[in-house]
Order: sequence, then C-alpha cells, then structure tokens
Amino acid sequence: MVLPVHTMQYAAILALIFVALSLWVSMGRAKMRVHHGDGGHVALNRRIRAHANFAEYVPFALLLIGLAEMAGVGGTTVQALLAVLVAARLAHPFGMTALEGSVRQYALRAPAMLATWAVIAVAAVLLLAR
Repeated sequence: MVLPVHTMQYAAILALIFVALSLWVSMGRAKMRVHHGDGGHVALNRRIRAHANFAEYVPFALLLIGLAEMAGVGGTTVQALLAVLVAARLAHPFGMTALEGSVRQYALRAPAMLATWAVIAVAAVLLLAR
C-alpha cells in the first residue's frame, strides 16, 4: 500500500486551519456572550457557518484526494488539488463574513466554494477513471 504522503501533509495544514476557525467561533461566542447557537447575532452565525462549511467539505475532499493518491494519481496532480483546496478554504471564511453584496463577498465566497466543488469533482473523476 502506498501512503498518501502529500494528502497527509496537507491534512495537517487543513487541521490547523480548522482549529483556527474553531477558536474564531469560540472567541465570537465569548465576545457576544452566547453559549449555544448564534444568539441572533448575524456575525456569529456567519462564523459558525464558515466553520461548519469547512467541517462539511474538507474531510470528504481529503478522503477522495487521499484515495486518488493511493491509487497512483501523480504527485503533481494531487498537490495541485490540495493546494487549491487549502487556498479555497482559507478564502471562504473571509467571503462568508463580508457584507452582503460586497466585492469581498463576491470575490471570495463563491469562487472558494466553486474551487472546493471542483476539487471534489476532479478527485472523484480521477478515482472513477482508475
């Protein structure tokens, strides 16, 4: 069996991003004195959703990419998928917390999600092609 070394390295980077997002949500809860839910605070809700969105997409993407790496997909392809995933997941929270209709929202949120979906789709197609 081939260890998915590239995926393992990027998974560690993504885990640190996840911890940072977790702390960001916790700090928002402390600042707004909210222990459960979002307390009706739009800003806290956006932090929570950015964190949850990460938790919803990143594990599945990593699984697919790791399987592709183990199946023999080239290191350059695997690293490209992982680099796009990291960039997208770094950009997404900044788009999520932007003002509705702002340039920052449109420049970061939608492209980050499209990139995440593209990574998942490409990894899935690569696996199906094996």
